[in-house]
Amino acid sequence: MKLLAELQLAVDSAKEAKPTPALARRAVALLDLTSLNDDDTEKSVAALCKRAVTPAGPVAAVCVWPRFVKTARKALKGTPVKVATVVNFPAGEDDGATVAADTRAALKAGADEIDVVLPYRSFIEGARTMPNKILHACREACGDGVTMKVILESGAFPDPDLLAWAGRDAIAAGADFLKTSTGKTNPAATLEAAALMLHTIGQTGRPVGFKAAGGIRDAATAATYLHLADALMGKGWAKPGCFRFGASGLLDSLLAELGEAPAVAPAEGY
Repeated sequence: MKLLAELQLAVDSAKEAKPTPALARRAVALLDLTSLNDDDTEKSVAALCKRAVTPAGPVAAVCVWPRFVKTARKALKGTPVKVATVVNFPAGEDDGATVAADTRAALKAGADEIDVVLPYRSFIEGARTMPNKILHACREACGDGVTMKVILESGAFPDPDLLAWAGRDAIAAGADFLKTSTGKTNPAATLEAAALMLHTIGQTGRPVGFKAAGGIRDAATAATYLHLADALMGKGWAKPGCFRFGASGLLDSLLAELGEAPAVAPAEGY
């Protein structure tokens, strides 16, 4: 992905970042601990939720399939950890009525945050009205006080200008976060896409966050994304209200950087 020179410099600098205990502790609080596997069960989701309050503090959220929202809500009772779920996932091909109904059902079950997939294939092929209607339907179903993260599936976009356009449209439709990927395509998250998405957020001047998801599995990689966010958005910007990592395996690497062993065997996820 060809970037503006200043963005490429920021990416190149971020690639040199090294993990430290301070960065690892910071990243734990930014984590959406995630499992979106076809073979997930109530037992595996409950085990995932047990990992969400760590020796280094709680993660930001646990992200699970809609059918497990009630399980997660029960398991996380009494903790500050939010429950996130996905709609229009992973293909981004549901209609507006389905997206709205699924969103309302997830919120009724106890979800705090909705990660919705932009109809990215249609967008890339030139459609604009339908993708916007899908996002507006989700936003309306979310109402006020519910965080809506829009998954752009950045790795599918053929050029940066189109990805930036999708980001701007998502923000105009009411996105609280722009998110890189479902984790089901390759490539998933990249520093180049992250730089472009952060730059797009900054250009709008709106209080919109960023979520890096897909293939972020170790503290070293997390350090590069935090370094990038600090460079482009300012030190201190990357807090749970405006920056997240979507991952599961990442947690163990962060705890290892802090000298902490995982309390429970890790659940698989993206």
